Amino acid sequence: MSETLLAVDDLEKYFPVKSGVLKRTTGHVKAVDGVSFQIDRGETMALIGESGSGKSTVAKTIVGLHEATGGTVWFDGEDVTHPSEEQLDEMRDRIQMVFQDPTSSLNPRRTVGTSIEVPMQVRGVPAPERQERISELLDLVELNDEYLYKYPHELSGGQKQRINIARAISIEPDLLLLDEPTSALDVSVQAKIIGLLEDLQRELDLTYLFITHDLSLVRNFADETAVMYLGQIQEKGPTREVFHRPRHPYSRALLSAIPVTSEEEESYKPRHEPLEGEIPSPRDVPSGCRFRTRCPYETATCETVEPAFTDTDGGPLVRCHVYDENYADEFDEVPDVGATAAVDDTSSDGGSGQFAVTSDGE
Repeated sequence: MSETLLAVDDLEKYFPVKSGVLKRTTGHVKAVDGVSFQIDRGETMALIGESGSGKSTVAKTIVGLHEATGGTVWFDGEDVTHPSEEQLDEMRDRIQMVFQDPTSSLNPRRTVGTSIEVPMQVRGVPAPERQERISELLDLVELNDEYLYKYPHELSGGQKQRINIARAISIEPDLLLLDEPTSALDVSVQAKIIGLLEDLQRELDLTYLFITHDLSLVRNFADETAVMYLGQIQEKGPTREVFHRPRHPYSRALLSAIPVTSEEEESYKPRHEPLEGEIPSPRDVPSGCRFRTRCPYETATCETVEPAFTDTDGGPLVRCHVYDENYADEFDEVPDVGATAAVDDTSSDGGSGQFAVTSDGE
């Protein structure tokens, strides 16, 4: 039986909006509004959605960079929503984060070796052990010892991100929060970083929360996928179900926009359903279903009643009235969720996404 490492229950993060001379609170930006999911040890959950949907705020709230407004975060069976100093110290050992921009994540005045060494030094690892560990870490991220004395400006984007990953795993964490770790990299380099993360997960038994808006990286990398929109999860379930048979109109629109390079990949995509307009402001969330202002299936109920999660015949959980038996009769047209291709457990690309991993320089 799988062991749950991270569980998030109804998590909320509201940022106050202040105005006037007295800086009184006049509203709230609901960046995260009732998010729930869990990740089993050794598995990967992908959190996907447009920019501004609240994905990064979820990760920063989990790790304690933001204080939760509401809800609960459980890590390895312990409530760490508002951690004590002792809990926070332990969390820093067991949860690490890899950020989007590899350049700004590194101190330009520190060599590679010093950057990797600092977390171990803070944790009291003896100097001889630190030096040996640094060489091991460089080998794990497929770099050699000649990088020890280089500075960030001497490295490519992919090499910088490898250093960030090495630093993150230097104190042997259980959970990595990967916040858009490939978005600042070239496509060919993205594939290599994903392949590296897969290798590290197998070798070190790591658990990942993978945050991205690049859906093409997710299909063969994540075990579970959750689709976020305006601070809420709209659909979540096994990745192959979400990608091959997306139920929610928002999921279908996102997946229909993925660029493809083969007929096989084209067969996975739902019918093209382009989104209209922009994502609303989290300060002024639409009433009822927050996706209704861009949804082609909107009814009067969608404007007044907020949808609850519905189990779709054993498939993903979906936050949409179309699948709620209490309101299903109101819809003249519904998404065609018939599988467009067989859902299997193998992939011609070796499980590292739709890109081929090459040995070219980064």
